[in-house]
Amino acid sequence: MKDLLGLMGKAKEMQARFQSMQEEIAQLEASGQAGGGMVAVTLSGKFEMKALRIDPSLLKEDEAEILEDLILAAHNDAKAKVEQVMQEKTKELTAGLPIPPGMKLPF
Repeated sequence: MKDLLGLMGKAKEMQARFQSMQEEIAQLEASGQAGGGMVAVTLSGKFEMKALRIDPSLLKEDEAEILEDLILAAHNDAKAKVEQVMQEKTKELTAGLPIPPGMKLPF
């Protein structure tokens, strides 16, 4: 019975730490670039686009497709950076817990 109470206490503690981590990640901002920095996108920890910067030299009518590709690439770069930070913070939070590889939190 004592072990069960200890386990429940640890679960509550982990839940509080996980919620704190989620709030911290929500405040995070990551920037991604494409085209040698000609296009830059900034995302929040919730993957909301906060900023988009486009070098004026790309604003030519006949280069719309290139610009679209660069925006997508910059967005994906920023998204990958946010996901990496989320993984690192989750790993810190779950250090020492027997969680199977590939299992994502929250459940």
